[in-house]
Amino acid sequence: MSPETTTTLEEAIRSTDADTLQSAASDPALGEDLALALLKRTDLPSETLEALGKNGSAMKSRRVKLAVAQHPHTPRHISLPMVRNLFTFDLMKIALTPVVPADIKRAADEALVHRLETISTGERLTLARQASGTVAGALLADAESRVMTTALENPRLTEAAIIKALTRGDSSAPFVEAVCRHAKWSVRREIRVALLRNAKTPMARAVEFARSLPANIVREILNGSHLPANIQSYIKKDLKK
Repeated sequence: MSPETTTTLEEAIRSTDADTLQSAASDPALGEDLALALLKRTDLPSETLEALGKNGSAMKSRRVKLAVAQHPHTPRHISLPMVRNLFTFDLMKIALTPVVPADIKRAADEALVHRLETISTGERLTLARQASGTVAGALLADAESRVMTTALENPRLTEAAIIKALTRGDSSAPFVEAVCRHAKWSVRREIRVALLRNAKTPMARAVEFARSLPANIVREILNGSHLPANIQSYIKKDLKK
């Protein structure tokens, strides 16, 4: 790129004129640094972002792709297809960036969840620790116990996600037992209700949780419970006492 072109583009990305910005965004000479500087502006028109999204030269940069996808004014027909092709941890960044529109965050989370079976244990561990509550909830079903237990500690994980995982027919015994032992989650009333409906809840824990709830509530729970018959029978006898 010639010095004159550099100066012209540097001036153009600071312009307030929509046509000038659009021309700069579509210029093949626009490099990574200038594109990123342009994308730091929160006042960019959607036409400028669309032009940049179609600039094959600038969009070779991973950092520029991420910044375009994260920008709140990027048109959906540009950002949505782009999101699905980003790297795993770039997707995580998008899902956790406050200014990113909700539907783009949702698309990033969905792309991550669909990708979980194909990425390494180390990547899943990082996601379990740092990703959104949606991704952490999906990782509660992970076959690796350390991934599952790490997801249980994710600060963005919600009670609703745990209850959803407990009500799945294929919830694993290690997961159910981990929830039963968890200092934060095992004391939640609705989670105890879900555990009393789960076939894999250990007997000692089921009895403990049943004793913490009103008898009429426990009887209602047992009517739709998948606990083994012997555990249900013991709890019913215990209620009479």
